[in-house]
Amino acid sequence: MKKVAENIFYAGAQVDGGFLFENQYEIPNGVTYNSYVILDEKTVVLDTADQRVAEQWLSNIKGLLSGKIPDYLVVSHMEPDHAANIGIFLKEYPNTTIVANQKTFDILGCYFDIDLSERSHIVKEGDTLSLGAHTLQFFMAPMVHWPEVMVSYEQKEKILFSADAFGNFGKIDDIFLTSGKEEEWQEDAGRYFLNIVGKYGKPVQQLLKKAKGLDIRMICPLHGPLLKENLGYFLEKYDAWSSYRADKKGVLVLSASIYGNTDAAAAYLAKCIEDEGVAAKHLTLAGADLSYAVAEAFRYETVVFACATYDGGLFPCMENLLYRLSSKNFQNKKIALVENGSWGPMAAGKMKAELEKLSGMEFVGQTVTIKGAVQESDKEKLKELAKDIRG
Repeated sequence: MKKVAENIFYAGAQVDGGFLFENQYEIPNGVTYNSYVILDEKTVVLDTADQRVAEQWLSNIKGLLSGKIPDYLVVSHMEPDHAANIGIFLKEYPNTTIVANQKTFDILGCYFDIDLSERSHIVKEGDTLSLGAHTLQFFMAPMVHWPEVMVSYEQKEKILFSADAFGNFGKIDDIFLTSGKEEEWQEDAGRYFLNIVGKYGKPVQQLLKKAKGLDIRMICPLHGPLLKENLGYFLEKYDAWSSYRADKKGVLVLSASIYGNTDAAAAYLAKCIEDEGVAAKHLTLAGADLSYAVAEAFRYETVVFACATYDGGLFPCMENLLYRLSSKNFQNKKIALVENGSWGPMAAGKMKAELEKLSGMEFVGQTVTIKGAVQESDKEKLKELAKDIRG
């Protein structure tokens, strides 16, 4: 039994990696599907879990309830990784009332053919639900990152059940984030947020404004560890990410290379930038999970895009990356360009045309064009670009 606070318990389940989260993101360290139980005069379960952990999750629920019939199931978010087990839960506990907002009930019908006319409790912004010693208050969080999302604030223990906000990849040994591991947390949390929720910066800002009006002592997300120490750190990270502010100093160099020559140019440029006294990180795109590059591109102040020309356009992994960045509202960056093409270099123009469509882009330095392998003359141009980037 994993205790969150007085009479509040963790009922989540976790799995190893070996599959793609949302069928697209690598999760080498697995993932958790969090769920919670409050035992009071009225008993409530907060959210279910993914189908792949249905048996484990339901066993956890039964163990915590010890034969009790739950009065309520609060549904914060209808995405199947949290709501897939609503059907089996209601078969097990047919008299439990579903607590959710109207939009949630609308979407619930897309996944389950269940008559809830006699067991629905619709809540709106600011509504409360008394459980006895504990009281839940509900706040709508539309488009963080689905339109029906809401969060629940437990007034006695001052806990924010935050839905997907503050979620993270990875399995957990302890349900609470260990003190001193904030920097470790933010790497995967940033990748999670910027790829999944990042498009919806304004709605996240609206939720953060609501959170500032609450006395929050603990944050309980639907993925990853629970947060109870140094909460200002996590709130600041979310404020930066949802405001599209860089939170890493230095330059990110991204390269899309067919035979390694463009990668070599990018690696040399990163070294030249470091020689200028500026931190630089180089990531190759070909064969990689692009979610890492998306997250890092949002987090660095300056991004260099280096790409080989392919069929008169962009090598596909770079084309894919630019599409992803655009779809996630990539903005407010300093940009430099490097292209390669033995007989018809065209990548820089294609990249610039896409990046110019985005908000707040500032292009720095002269585009460096390489034709094949990196020559000494190319190295001089890359050194000059590094100086321009340094400013």
